Amino acid sequence: MEEKKKEENGFEPKIVGFCCNWCSYAAADLAGISRLKYPPNIRIIRVPCTGKVDPLYILKAFELGADGVFLAGCMEGECHYLTGNLYARDRIERLKRDLEKVGLGGRLEMFFMSAAMGKEFAEATTDLTEKIKKMGPSPLRGG
Repeated sequence: MEEKKKEENGFEPKIVGFCCNWCSYAAADLAGISRLKYPPNIRIIRVPCTGKVDPLYILKAFELGADGVFLAGCMEGECHYLTGNLYARDRIERLKRDLEKVGLGGRLEMFFMSAAMGKEFAEATTDLTEKIKKMGPSPLRGG
C-alpha cells in the first residue's frame, strides 16, 4: 500500500526534526511505544535543548536536501534549561522570515510539547509531512 501511494504522487519528502532530549524526543518515543503512526520519512536529531540548535544547522539540513525541518521542544515556560526553548522560538521566527525571502517559506516549523504528548507529536509530524507533500520538493533539492 505504501508503495502504491509513493507511485501516485512520486514525491516523499525528507524531513529533519531537531527534538529536545527532555520532552519532544520522549514524546516521539511515546508515540512509537504506543504504536501511533507517523511518517517514516521523519529523521530525528536528538539535541539537549532546542535553544542549542544554531540556525546554521537548519540551513545545512536544507542544503543537504531536506524538504522540511522542524524543531520540537518543551512546553513554553517549562524548559529544563529555563529559557532555551524561548530563545529557539525567537530564532525560528526570524529564520522563517528569511526563508520566505529565498523561496523556502512554509518549510520550517516549531512545536512545543511535553513528554506525555505522543499523540500530538504524531499528529504534528503527519500534518507537516502532508503540508510539505503539497508544496513539493525543496528548490534546493538536487535531481
